Amino acid sequence: MPGRKIIRGGLVVTASDEIHADVLIEDGRIAALAASGTPAAAALSAEQTIDATGKYVIPGGVDGHTHMEMPFGGTYASDTFETGTRAAAWGGTTTIVDFAIQSVGHTLREGLDAWHQKAEGNCAIDYAFHMIVSDVNEETLKEMDLLVEEGVTSFKQFMAYPGVFYSDDGQILRAMQRAAGNGGLIMMHAENGIAIDVLVEQALARGETDPRYHGEVRRALLEAEATHRAIRLAQVAGAPLYVVHVSAAEALTELARARDDGLNVFGETCPQYLFLSTDNLAEPDFEGAKYVCSTPLRPREHQAALWRGLRTNDLQVVSTDHCPFCFSGQKELGRGDFSKIPNGMPGVENRMDLLHQAVVDGHISRRRWIEIACATPARMFGLYPKKGTIAPGADADVVIYDPHAEQVISAETHHMNVDYSAYEGRRITGRVETVLSRGETVIDRREYTGHAGHGVYTPRSTCQYLN
Repeated sequence: MPGRKIIRGGLVVTASDEIHADVLIEDGRIAALAASGTPAAAALSAEQTIDATGKYVIPGGVDGHTHMEMPFGGTYASDTFETGTRAAAWGGTTTIVDFAIQSVGHTLREGLDAWHQKAEGNCAIDYAFHMIVSDVNEETLKEMDLLVEEGVTSFKQFMAYPGVFYSDDGQILRAMQRAAGNGGLIMMHAENGIAIDVLVEQALARGETDPRYHGEVRRALLEAEATHRAIRLAQVAGAPLYVVHVSAAEALTELARARDDGLNVFGETCPQYLFLSTDNLAEPDFEGAKYVCSTPLRPREHQAALWRGLRTNDLQVVSTDHCPFCFSGQKELGRGDFSKIPNGMPGVENRMDLLHQAVVDGHISRRRWIEIACATPARMFGLYPKKGTIAPGADADVVIYDPHAEQVISAETHHMNVDYSAYEGRRITGRVETVLSRGETVIDRREYTGHAGHGVYTPRSTCQYLN
């Protein structure tokens, strides 16, 4: 067990407070906070002192949406649990919730076991799982109850990708009804995949094969339509709903309306929708393939609506949907046919920094930064107050963050196992300096001191926002 440590002199920022305080860590947990310069702070003692003067002391990030080693379109996401969680640590994220996948014809248990096998002993930080449900039947529905009991409390369904992950409205309704009974949370990829497939076929027939057409066929209206339909199905089932990777103003309008009506409907967005746009998808020489993900990047004018949604709490969480594929040899599978480009982007290492840049730019406050990146995802997915805050009893997942350091994001210096950066050359203010995971230093003043196998599987309780 790591010994006692004190973090002195920093500004402790949580979702609810900002306080100059010293933080005592013991046995991997936060033991005490004491206002800096007080007799109580002077009385704290430990074997190791970490100086955080002039820095922020923040909870480790909780990324509620990652896909390590995910199979897609004949290839696999390029980050393993080992490389992906190490990169997450470099970026100040200390917990990921990844997606175990049920394949059609197989049980949920088989899918979950396979993901446990991939992750166990390989993670630098703590991890948990959601379950992708691809095959709704009587057995699957019974298994959902068992998974909730053992700490896999959220289930993702897809209105997109016919023939792979797609569920029809009847299957979605059945799963939602089950979740309404067992306390689980249904997560929805809300795009009308059946209609999108028609538009894909028509675009390719017209010879429109470049990456930018990926964004054009996956219409914002078809995201909004599916979002509306998911909300109404959840309402019929009496179930809560969490809509993943909201990218368009029209879909956000549907969420806002449902929340105004008092429904248990939640939404996340991702940094790529806040900082990138269809301009990137249109980059020449097939460079646009780097930015192919689903839901797709939208025209720049959608960004203002998403930032507003984060400020008004119509969107509650920013996750990454980290699902990297190398440009060379993977994204290139779609040369001459945008529909064959593996969908996904790298981002697990950049989220905390990009959201700090949003604080610098005046989009959100410091406390809102911590709320959408740490506290709310922890609450949403049943990990709070163990994760997502700095308070006595919480896991000592702590980041010393230098708000004044400047950095340039680049594939040359990132730690994700992918050959490009979606934010190449972007200059930002703020940088992770030191990261503790359950009291153990995994990044020490910009040096990696962690190791595969430190991270442990963390069962979750049910969503903490449900009435």
